[in-house]
Amino acid sequence: MNQPKARQSRRAFLRNGLLGMAALPLGVGILSRQAFAQTLPRLNPSIEQAQALNYVEVAEQASDHPAYEPGETCSNCMFFESRSEGCQLFPQNSVEPGGWCQSWISAD
Repeated sequence: MNQPKARQSRRAFLRNGLLGMAALPLGVGILSRQAFAQTLPRLNPSIEQAQALNYVEVAEQASDHPAYEPGETCSNCMFFESRSEGCQLFPQNSVEPGGWCQSWISAD
């Protein structure tokens, strides 16, 4: 009677081991993406895409823009990614958390 339990245990071990090995590439992919995201260069406000969206590194500098409301910053925008200080609108760069652009949308 001890043999069936040992076989079940061995089967469970093999099944769980195979599932774990199958998930390993997914975990490595996630970690490498996070590592890449943390090394993104800071967005230069003078590049064409940044200027097209009126991006500024200090939100208060946009106070004369009709779309700007006090308190709006990159850090409380739905496009902001806090871990990497990245922005979905500027995927090749990180942005200043205290910055602002005209595409700001509340994260709430």
